[in-house]
Amino acid sequence: MELPEIQEVIKQADIDSIRIDFPDIHGICRSKLIPARRLEATLEEGLNFAEATYIVDFANDIAFEGGCGGDSGWSDMTARPDLETFAILPHQPHTARIIANTFLKGVPHPVDPRGTLKKILDRYEKLGLKAFAASELEFMLFDPVSGENYNNSPSCVYQVNSSVDKLGILRTIQNACLDLGIEIIYLNHEFFPGQFEVNWKYCDAMKMADQTFTFKHLCKEIATQNDLHLTFMGRPKSGGGGNGYHIHLSLNNLDNGKNAFDEPDGKDGMSELQRHFIGGQLAHAKGMAALLAPTINSYKRYVPDSFAPYFIAWGGDNRTVYCRVPDERGTAARVENRSACASANPYLAIAATLAAGLDGIENKIDPGEPANCDIYHDESGQYEPMPFYLRDAINALKKDEFLNEIFSPELLSAFIALKEREEDRFRTAVTDWEFNEYSYHL
Repeated sequence: MELPEIQEVIKQADIDSIRIDFPDIHGICRSKLIPARRLEATLEEGLNFAEATYIVDFANDIAFEGGCGGDSGWSDMTARPDLETFAILPHQPHTARIIANTFLKGVPHPVDPRGTLKKILDRYEKLGLKAFAASELEFMLFDPVSGENYNNSPSCVYQVNSSVDKLGILRTIQNACLDLGIEIIYLNHEFFPGQFEVNWKYCDAMKMADQTFTFKHLCKEIATQNDLHLTFMGRPKSGGGGNGYHIHLSLNNLDNGKNAFDEPDGKDGMSELQRHFIGGQLAHAKGMAALLAPTINSYKRYVPDSFAPYFIAWGGDNRTVYCRVPDERGTAARVENRSACASANPYLAIAATLAAGLDGIENKIDPGEPANCDIYHDESGQYEPMPFYLRDAINALKKDEFLNEIFSPELLSAFIALKEREEDRFRTAVTDWEFNEYSYHL
């Protein structure tokens, strides 16, 4: 949308405030609220944010080792709104929002997750390809006071009645998403008590990243407004399962608009390009693990029989593998990377999986034969396991030469500094499990 059109929408909808949002490295929505009448001036001037926003950890400390201002007097960066992302917020009266890109001294900020994804999409376009994606996210709802599950009954998978959603949160989320242009396909209670899943229609990769970023903070804000606590945390409780983020990816040829993964005459209806794309996913599975599973807690999903990856393999309609190729072909031909944690930053997660696929395509990486059985209990030794700790994933990222080439050193420096600080804090923290396990006898 152009500015005059947006100004007319603002007038007709009686919008008086606009949120200017951008994602930090964690994927948290950072914002400033401006009077709607200042939109034109904000487009010209931008909004200043402390550059160190990118290295604030979950404990509200600064990861000084990550750069982002420490070497330049803790300078400001400028957020510039992207008018293509203008939308009226259905859950905040008289308020709209615009997602911004960040700049440093007039050029794109090298740590901006949204800018990082754009660079990778540009490389695909140089190959004559356009990337598409779809997000499949799980989350859990809790009572913020008691900590009890929103629905505490077992065996409620694929239910949507009032006994599992007494406040109608799913309908509220659905309608808010539709108002924001997120084309919901379906919503349902998932496998574990208080766990839900939302699926929406695929679109181009940048738009999907924007929608996923919006969806995550929208869900949390709606839950808060209804006195609930909603989390995308990988595994919130020991007794339940985890929240995954399955990323569906496909490529279209720019010259004819056709799905480049579909090849009716190819083996299993797959093109060689799709096979090489999968080869890249497997080759960089360990290197990009920290970007897809970015917290210490994320790795508690990677257990056998959990429908999360344990071994690095690919297969057809097989939910025990790292990369799944659903049976659909034609325009629906795609690759599903099943390894990401719902807590992942969607810009970095989509960027990482597309980067891995790009290396597979450019270097024609062979993925090998598909796994056609349940590989959780495979004893052949032919499959490598996933990293099972964040520290191991960080080390794998440091060693992955291709990812270190395609992602800016500034981004990786900030990301790794945050994650190593997280590891250091956890190393000296005493958990309830440790106290309960040892304190009586020792």
